[in-house]
Amino acid sequence: MLDVSHKTRTRRTARAQAILRADPGTVDRIRRREVPKGDPLEVAKVAAVQAAKETPRIIPYCHPLPVDFVGVEFELGEATVTVTTTVTATYKTGVEMEALTAASVAALTLYDMLKMFDGDMAIESVRLLEKRGGKSDFRAAFPEPPRAAVLVLSDSSAAGTRGDLSGRLLVERLQAVGVEVADYAILPDEPDQIAAALRNYADVLKLDLVITTGGTGLGPRDRTPEAMEGIIEREVPGIAEALRSHGLEQTPYAMLGRGRAGVRGTTLMANFPGSPSAAGDAMDAALPALLHALTMLRGGGHP
Repeated sequence: MLDVSHKTRTRRTARAQAILRADPGTVDRIRRREVPKGDPLEVAKVAAVQAAKETPRIIPYCHPLPVDFVGVEFELGEATVTVTTTVTATYKTGVEMEALTAASVAALTLYDMLKMFDGDMAIESVRLLEKRGGKSDFRAAFPEPPRAAVLVLSDSSAAGTRGDLSGRLLVERLQAVGVEVADYAILPDEPDQIAAALRNYADVLKLDLVITTGGTGLGPRDRTPEAMEGIIEREVPGIAEALRSHGLEQTPYAMLGRGRAGVRGTTLMANFPGSPSAAGDAMDAALPALLHALTMLRGGGHP
């Protein structure tokens, strides 16, 4: 199984379809409710719901997840029965396999209940119709790439006694989603220098996004949140809250983070933790919303 512990929970939905081809007389028996074993559609519906919930037991690499909804619809054609399933869950991974398994098992159940009449039935196709949710839904389309800066705040890294991993990780993650990283810099934990850099990014370079990493804890030199005072004009507390909330799922130390986020002009600024793992977790939690925020700051609306 893939490790999805770093992912955030979002609402996921998938729709799948299976088509059973049968003799027209067999389909008529369904319409007339003349199947000795009972109503095939009702039994197949129950089977589909159960299959969606039991998918991780059937497909080895599927993650167990809390299924919130399973919908099953049938369409009777002249010589076909079309099964359409919809599965919804709020979790870290998608529900495509749950929807596909539900559709497959519904079609198999129909086959089982009707095979006494029709030995030539065939399940012609099982396919995914649609999936929604996850990061792909939040990736905004920009006329031109957003421009960002990554600012590493660390006395030791600025002095050259320790290499930087967190900042380079954030640069790679931003570039991977189409964000242009216009500047990458390392500064010591000096509030005046930090504030001057933030002003330059917002007021002179007019960047869309600035992410700092480091200086958000309780150490005597951790003063990044203080440097944000007087710089941001509009606080965005939900970003910092989301980083801490997601971080707490990984480690209890996340509650000690004091990072802030806000807007100066049209530049969004956010403080990320300093360790590489914590910075990566913060990006997992924030990235979809950050991209949407940049759309809104450019005058766009909600999708």
